[in-house]
Amino acid sequence: MKKLYKIEHGKKLCGVCGGIAEYFDIDVALVRLLTVILSLFWFSGVIVYIVAAVILPNKSDIDTNF
Repeated sequence: MKKLYKIEHGKKLCGVCGGIAEYFDIDVALVRLLTVILSLFWFSGVIVYIVAAVILPNKSDIDTNF
């Protein structure tokens, strides 16, 4: 079962975009670009990123639980 998490290696801010990219199996640069575009046009992108950074667990936390 796939799980959504934050990455710890290769992250730029909190690792949210990297985790989303791994979850959907797409390039992280595309996710980061979409995040920047959404944040510039709709400020809600920033709020969603911050909420995801607080709520999502780190990848190492998920790996050690199973």
